[in-house]
Amino acid sequence: MIKPWYKQFWPWFLIALPASVVVASLLTVTVFSLNSVSLVAEDYYKKGKAINVDLSKLRVAAQKGVSASLSTTPDALRIALNKGELERFPTLRVHVQHRTLERKDINAMVNPNQAGIYHIDLAEPIEGPWFVEISSFDDSWKVNGRVNFPLSSDWTLSGKQ
Repeated sequence: MIKPWYKQFWPWFLIALPASVVVASLLTVTVFSLNSVSLVAEDYYKKGKAINVDLSKLRVAAQKGVSASLSTTPDALRIALNKGELERFPTLRVHVQHRTLERKDINAMVNPNQAGIYHIDLAEPIEGPWFVEISSFDDSWKVNGRVNFPLSSDWTLSGKQ
């Protein structure tokens, strides 16, 4: 007596091959959509033109003697601003940018405490090379640089190139 097709090995084996490819492709699409890398900016031309403006803001920071000293703990980033010729400690716009994963970037507006120290709480410890940009709230000057976290000692950012 011949078994019905659904009780035999080979039809299920032949169905399993394309089914496994479909499952693997859906899994691949899911993984790539959750971990997309945004290495190329859509408005690269405008960003390229903005480099000259950014350089002038760095020069302003250097002329005014503004610099920032960074230190970290596993759960916080601390910024000590050397305000140079500035009248008071301004509100800062801080952008800490990961090299490839935009979702890990940190954007914060921070005010100083009474000692003139700026404090940013971190959701998770940051490790590896990051690009840090600190500018005034009115965007008149900025300091930036590449920083390898965690820091073993204070790291200074300035407008000098």
